[in-house]
Amino acid sequence: MTAAPKPPGARPSDAKPRVRKTPQMPAADVRPFLEALARENPRPRSELEFDDPYTLLVAVVLSAQATDASVNKATRTLFAEAPDPAAMVRLGVDGVGRHIRTIGLWQGKAKNVVALSQRLLDEYGGKVPEDREALEALPGVGRKTANVVLNVAFGQSTMAVDTHIFRLGNRTGIAPGTTVRQVEDKLVSRIPPDMLRDAHHWLILHGRYVCKARAPECWRCVAAAWCRYPAKALAPPPQKPPAKPRARAEA
Repeated sequence: MTAAPKPPGARPSDAKPRVRKTPQMPAADVRPFLEALARENPRPRSELEFDDPYTLLVAVVLSAQATDASVNKATRTLFAEAPDPAAMVRLGVDGVGRHIRTIGLWQGKAKNVVALSQRLLDEYGGKVPEDREALEALPGVGRKTANVVLNVAFGQSTMAVDTHIFRLGNRTGIAPGTTVRQVEDKLVSRIPPDMLRDAHHWLILHGRYVCKARAPECWRCVAAAWCRYPAKALAPPPQKPPAKPRARAEA
């Protein structure tokens, strides 16, 4: 007997269902979503180690395509030897490179750190400017780095969008966008002003430790009730049974 023909558009029985695109989170849900994250982490802070605006700036420049942990390991010795722009210029590119070789793209970063330090001495008396345009004119400093420095060092309500926040903005529906700037602009416009400064840290830490790239841990997400992601993992994946020990061959 021949099988009945499948209707047009029918999927094979073993095909994986498509995950629907996350709809935008309703405006009324943005505040409670963030309040849930705030209750979990009421005093959020950067995981980069720094002492002042200058060491924060250097740490953020070094953190591009690197983990905060790897940057902290390098800057502990770097900042001990060069805690300010003048000392960093004296140390030079080779001296900076000696401390940061374990960080990705370290050669270019060493040049940028020395060059931006010289620029700070020449144009700002060794101080880090509190102005976006001036920051973005420094070697190795882009919009994201400027946003971090303005937020963390100077208390401005900026939103630095990294890979974690870009993913979370789209996955949860709080700020869908196809570019980093679109996500940034939506977050700034949708987040209540009184929450905007801390929201950067709430979102980045949530994306780093809970709403992970490959497998979001929705079952332990404190803000899941407001998240619009349609394919939530409501239970942890089953654990693989431990491998059985091999039997020893008799002598």
